[in-house]
Amino acid sequence: MDVVNQVIPTPERAMAFFGGVEDGPFVMVNLLKFKPKAEYADGSDADLSGAEAYARYSEEVRKLVEFLGGRVRYSGTVSGLLLGEVEELWDAVALAEYPSLAAFRAMATSPEMRAIEHHRKAALAGQLNIRTKPGAGF
Repeated sequence: MDVVNQVIPTPERAMAFFGGVEDGPFVMVNLLKFKPKAEYADGSDADLSGAEAYARYSEEVRKLVEFLGGRVRYSGTVSGLLLGEVEELWDAVALAEYPSLAAFRAMATSPEMRAIEHHRKAALAGQLNIRTKPGAGF
C-alpha cells in the first residue's frame, strides 16, 4: 500500500469527495504529521512547533464542528505501533463526527475556516482524511 501524505486535496479529489452522495452522519479520521517547526507564510511565529501551530487551529476548528452539530470524538498523540510497518509514525490522530457531507462542506468553505487555515498549513507536513460510516458490523 502506497500512502501519499498531503496537506491540501487536489481540485479533482475535492470535487469527487464533495460531489459524493449525501448519506448522513460520518466520522472523519485525521492522521496528522507535524512539521518540526511551524512555517507561516508571513514568517511569523517561527518559534512554534508544528504541533503548537496545529493546536491553534484545532481549538478553533472544534468550535466550527460543534456549531454545525458535530463533535470531536477523540484526539491523541500516536505513541506506538503494534501491527504493520511504516517508514514513520503519524504524530497524532483525531476523530471528528459531522452530521452530513453538506455540513462538512459548509465548514470547509466558510470564511471562518479561511481565517484559521493558515495555522493548519503552517503546522502540517501531511495528513490523511478518511471518511468513515457507522455500521460496518465488525
